[in-house]
Amino acid sequence: MAGPADGNGVFDVTIIGAGPGGYVAAARAGALGLKVALIEKDPHLGGTCLHVGCIPTKAMLHASDVYAEIKEASRYGIIAENVKIDWSKIMGHKNQVVKTMASGVSGLMKQRGVTVFQGFGTMQGGGRVVVAGSAGNQEVKAKHIIIATGGVPKPLPFAPFDGKRVMSSDHIVNLDHLPGSITIIGGGVIGLEFASLFARLGTKVTVLEALPTILAAADPDVIKELHGALTRQGVAIHTGAKVAAVEPGKDDVAVRAAMADGTTQVFKSEICLVSVGRTPLTQKLGLQNTKVKVERDHIMMKDLQRTDDPDVSAIGDVRPGPWLAHVSSAEGIVAVERLAGKKPEALDFIKVPSCVYTEPGVAWCGLTEAQAKEKGHTVKVGKFSFAASGKANILLQRRGFIKLITDAKYGELLGAHIIGPGATDLIAEPAFALKIEATAEDIARTVHAHPTLYEGIMEAAMDAAGLGGTH
Repeated sequence: MAGPADGNGVFDVTIIGAGPGGYVAAARAGALGLKVALIEKDPHLGGTCLHVGCIPTKAMLHASDVYAEIKEASRYGIIAENVKIDWSKIMGHKNQVVKTMASGVSGLMKQRGVTVFQGFGTMQGGGRVVVAGSAGNQEVKAKHIIIATGGVPKPLPFAPFDGKRVMSSDHIVNLDHLPGSITIIGGGVIGLEFASLFARLGTKVTVLEALPTILAAADPDVIKELHGALTRQGVAIHTGAKVAAVEPGKDDVAVRAAMADGTTQVFKSEICLVSVGRTPLTQKLGLQNTKVKVERDHIMMKDLQRTDDPDVSAIGDVRPGPWLAHVSSAEGIVAVERLAGKKPEALDFIKVPSCVYTEPGVAWCGLTEAQAKEKGHTVKVGKFSFAASGKANILLQRRGFIKLITDAKYGELLGAHIIGPGATDLIAEPAFALKIEATAEDIARTVHAHPTLYEGIMEAAMDAAGLGGTH
C-alpha cells in the first residue's frame, strides 16, 4: 500500500480536485504504488458529479421513472390507485445515495493510501501547492501536479443565480418542494434531463433553446424522436428562442425571449433553471506560477493529458470538451499511468459514449451519418425499431430505434445512435465495437440473448451488413 510523502515530505503526485477525475486518478496512482496527495476544497470527496450532478440527478430521474410507470401500470393489469409524490422522500433517497457513494470514495482513498487535504489548493511553482483550509495553510510538495478542478454552472450575464427564482443545476438538485412550473433556459443534456424529470412528476415545463434544435450534438433522427417524446410528456419546447431578460419577482420569475418567428414572448413560472453550459474552475489556482497555457479559462492540452508545463497535467472539465464524468475518470488513469512509466493509450473522444437520461433515454458514440460522409466514407446505415423488439413490447416501450453508421466498403462500425428503453446501457456494446474497430458483420454474428433489448443491436448490425435481419 502506498504511504504518505517520502522522507523529505515530497509526494510523487498531488491531485487538485476530488471529483470523478481526481479521485479515480488518486486511486489508480495509489494502486501503482505512487505516493499521492489529494486536495479537495469541499468537505466531502466526489465533486460535482457525486454531490450535485450525475448521481443525484439520476436518483431523482429514477423516481420519476417509477412514478410514471406506476401511473401506467394498469396497462400491465396492475391497478394502483391514488399514486402520490412525496418530494421529501424522493430527496431523502437521493441524499442517501449520495452519502453512501461519498463514504465509498473516502474508504477507497484510505485503502489506496492516498493522503487527503481539505481546502483550496493554489500552485506556487516548483511542485508546491498551498492548501488553505479550516486548519490554516499547509504546503504540499510533489514531483508532479494533476489539475482536476472541474467546472461550475455558467450564469447568464444578465441573470445571476439567486438560488430562489433563478437557479443553476447545483441549486435545483436540492429543491425543498416540487415546483408547479419551471422555465428551463437551454435545451442541452442537463436542461432536457430536468425537463423530462419534472414534466413526468406533473410540473408545467417550458424549454427555451437558442439554437434551431435541441440536443444539437445528437443525430438528427434521434433529435426528432426525442423532441416528439418530450412534447407528448407535456414539455413545451421553443427552439430559436434567444433569452433577453430574466426578471425574478416575489412569487414567480419572468423570462423574456426573442422567438424564431420574430415575436417577443414572456414566460412566467415559479422558478427558472439556467442550463447554458459550465465554466472551468481554473481561476485562483496559481496557474500564473506555472508554464500552463490558458485560453478563456480553459487549460490548453497536449497528448496524454500533458500541459505546456512538464510538471503539470490536467484532466476533465478544465480543458476544452467533452465534459463527461467518465471521460474525466479515463483521463485520470491515462495521466497517472504515464507518470508511473507505463504506456497508456490516448483517448479518442469520438469513440466516447454520450448519454442523456431523459425518457426515452438517448446515447451515442462515434460519428453521425453526416460526419461520416464529411470524412469521405461511403456510408451504409443499419437500423432497428424497438417496435419490433419482443422485450420492448413486454415493457410497453416500443418507441425509438437503434441506428448504426458503417463504412459501406469495409463494414467497419463508425457510429451508433440509440433512443429508447435502456439506451444508456445498450451503448456499451457499440462503444466497445468502435474501440476494437469491429465490423457490422462481427456484431451481427455475435449471438445475442433473446428476448433482450440488446439483441436490437444485432438486428441493426445485420441490416447494415446486408444480412437481412430477422424482424
